[in-house]
Amino acid sequence: MGDGRSATADGKPATIYDVAARAGVSKSLVSLVLQRSPKVSDQRREAVLRAIQELDYRPSTAAVSLAGTRSRTIGVVLDDFRNQWFVDLLTGLREALQDQGHRLVVADRFLNTGLDASPVEGFLSMRVEGIVIAGEPDTDLAIPASMPVVVAGGRAVLPRADTVANDDRAGGRMAAEHLLALGHTRIGFVGGRSAASAERLTGLEARVTAAPSPASLVAHVMPVEPTEEAGAEAVGHLLDAHPDVTAVFAANDVMALGAMSGLVARGLRVPEDVSVMGYDDTPLAASSYVGLTSIDDRSVEIGRGAGERLLARIADPDAPAQETLVEPRLVARRTTAAR
Repeated sequence: MGDGRSATADGKPATIYDVAARAGVSKSLVSLVLQRSPKVSDQRREAVLRAIQELDYRPSTAAVSLAGTRSRTIGVVLDDFRNQWFVDLLTGLREALQDQGHRLVVADRFLNTGLDASPVEGFLSMRVEGIVIAGEPDTDLAIPASMPVVVAGGRAVLPRADTVANDDRAGGRMAAEHLLALGHTRIGFVGGRSAASAERLTGLEARVTAAPSPASLVAHVMPVEPTEEAGAEAVGHLLDAHPDVTAVFAANDVMALGAMSGLVARGLRVPEDVSVMGYDDTPLAASSYVGLTSIDDRSVEIGRGAGERLLARIADPDAPAQETLVEPRLVARRTTAAR
């Protein structure tokens, strides 16, 4: 195909209209061929494919959309590209959508905040068929009511949006049961300001309160994003007020790593002096160097479920909104031990 650039007789890049003219068909039929539609006859399909090859045409999502057919594009809004949780979520999304011929377009909602640009505006200009909001949704995203939306990993605050999330409250209970079984009766919690963090704390607190033997819970929630630095700072405040804590449960793995560094800075050993566990079971937790006990939130399954829900929402836009909670599981490693 020459130098890899599509071109017409005048040297300009070929468009979908050029392909249609060369094949003697409409631009809508070219788009159907690009979408591999079974509604196109073999004769016309061959004519279009031959024109595409002769013109060295490179189809684009925008061209297909402008031809009046489905774009088969899904927009995904992330909180932060640096968070491994989103990588796993995207893996599940891709698995659910790729067999249907859908492609993903991903945007970080905070990437262009200085430009006052919303990722949703870009998605709408691309004529996406649906949007997945990964994490905690904002009401200021201004998504049209007719747009199919699924919130993955957070709790929907948008009308008619489906939700697929981890059962964070159940995960908090699992963490409590693990630490209580190891004999810890003075348990600390460090977390951020997210709704997921609050749910995990609620589950932890409910199980500790219901323990048959005397046990108590103390918590320090930082009004910031759940970062490693916040975890170190939070565990410092926690120990200043409650030096008798023997176990710490962090709202996510990143904060748990920060808590571990904060404990080491105070001369405490993990898990000999203080047990530590996190949430999300990221590759960091599973690394042989860290060996962090964590709650697996099954983010790949959340992504897969979100993709399936979005396809169902696209097929039936008027169906009632659904909430699906994925059951977490405990992954015990060496950062937790008997009191």
